[in-house]
Amino acid sequence: MAINAKDFLSALEEIEASKGISKDAVLQMLEDSLIRAFRKQLGGDDAAVKVNIDLEKGAIDMYQIKEVVDEVEDDFLQISVTDANIRDANRKYQAGEEFHIPASIDDLRKATALSVKSMLKQKFAEAEKNILYETFKDKIGTIITGKVEKVDERGISVNIIKTSVYLPRKELIGDEKFVVGETIKIYVDDVAGGTKGAHIVVSRSKEGFLRCLFTEEIHEIYDGTIEIKAIAREAGERSKVAVYSHNPNVDPAGACIGPNGSRIQKIVAQLGNGGINKEKIDIIGYSENPALYILEALKPARALGIVLDTDEKRATTIVKDDSLSLAIGRRGVNVRLAVRLTGYNIDIITESDALESGLVYQTYEDVVAEESERLATVKAQLTSETEEVINVLTGLPEGYIAPQDRIYKETMSSVESELEDSLDYGTAARGEGPYDVPATEKETVIETKTDDEVQVAEIQKDEPVAEKAEAVEELKEVKIATSLEELEKSLEEEAVKAAAPVRKRSSRRNVNKFDASEDSEAATPVVSQKVEKMSIYTEEELRAIEEEEKAEEVYVEDNIDYDEFDKYYDEDIR
Repeated sequence: MAINAKDFLSALEEIEASKGISKDAVLQMLEDSLIRAFRKQLGGDDAAVKVNIDLEKGAIDMYQIKEVVDEVEDDFLQISVTDANIRDANRKYQAGEEFHIPASIDDLRKATALSVKSMLKQKFAEAEKNILYETFKDKIGTIITGKVEKVDERGISVNIIKTSVYLPRKELIGDEKFVVGETIKIYVDDVAGGTKGAHIVVSRSKEGFLRCLFTEEIHEIYDGTIEIKAIAREAGERSKVAVYSHNPNVDPAGACIGPNGSRIQKIVAQLGNGGINKEKIDIIGYSENPALYILEALKPARALGIVLDTDEKRATTIVKDDSLSLAIGRRGVNVRLAVRLTGYNIDIITESDALESGLVYQTYEDVVAEESERLATVKAQLTSETEEVINVLTGLPEGYIAPQDRIYKETMSSVESELEDSLDYGTAARGEGPYDVPATEKETVIETKTDDEVQVAEIQKDEPVAEKAEAVEELKEVKIATSLEELEKSLEEEAVKAAAPVRKRSSRRNVNKFDASEDSEAATPVVSQKVEKMSIYTEEELRAIEEEEKAEEVYVEDNIDYDEFDKYYDEDIR
């Protein structure tokens, strides 16, 4: 039978897009449905039939297959060689071959066509459920978001990812209510696969729903710093969550509660919307000490003490007379949750009853002190083990020092000596002494030689300062370039100038003359005097200074117009 291949292909693509079933799977389902319907129409389930769908040619071919035999025993399944050759003259058949009897879809009765449709829908539903199973089997234990499709007295129907799930009333939180179109969070508790496909079990009242909310809202639980050890819950009433911190610097209860209770309030806000009173959550610090764990699990009631029987998994707690109802809770919810959380059967008695019966119990303070001592011991042991691991490396001798921590003194000393030698060489080339020798340990001696060359010898004393006083002072002959009479004359001239009125003037010649006089004074004999390094004029430089002084004496200072000089320099300043 010829079909419109284009329309048929577009229908397959639409089914693939809407239901998520591939085109090949749809074609296989259609073939199986036609085979079953054709067999039913032929009147026997053992009939051999074949269906071939060719998309390129746009044809659906159906055949009834019979075996070619010499002698026919069952005419429903067999055909003789003679009849086969007569019915198909184009081919010569032999015994053992197959004879195909063609059929058309138009030959199918209406009941057969309806059965094909019914079987095809059934196969589509099974395929969708299998796809759902593959999709949701990895989402067990997680929260998914959906939209409410239908609400009735028994529960609500929620649309999630191309399918719908049913949430019974008992799996809701308390008396919460939802309307059609409202967004809802549900917990995937289980995905069961069967012959009829996948069955997704969802809930909002399970402990896993609360665990997922804690993981979403509290970062320390998400990254593994804090671990949820156990949860006991009665949805809509109260929940108890035991938490433990793997980091001693992080308080598990404080991290879950948050600043001013901000974190825990976000979680409580998502638990039910029916009543005024929201579900209450108690954060319990988990402890390996069962006595302390049980006492903490009874919060918000504060127990005075406990009598523990670990073999029988039974505990008797003592509370104040006015705290008995708080410890039991409304309709016994507090003690029930404590029993489920710890795994111990808990009996609660008042303090007065314990005194009357003479019950000896361990107080809460003693339990806390015992736990603190145990934790301190464990911490000290861990610290010592850590130090041993850090200080002692496997396979290395005792006292071994890592290469980066060694100090190579010989190498450093050789480098330092080379550096000192280079510094001494550089300072000697400049005529300077070492920088690190104090001035008090240097002695500068001025020597005058016959070859008109002045040299400064800096003698470095290796002896201590205390021995310097015993050194004999040695006088050296110094040649003076200027006579004493000339020096006296220059001094008198300077005294006359100082007595005269101070005028604003600037004379380079006078400055040079004054420098020359200072140089002359600086040339006075120095005997073993400890002074700083100074520059010494050569004989040629001294002769040039004398000639310049003689030339300056020709000028008479009285003939100089100082007002003219003042006017010149005043204009220059402006």
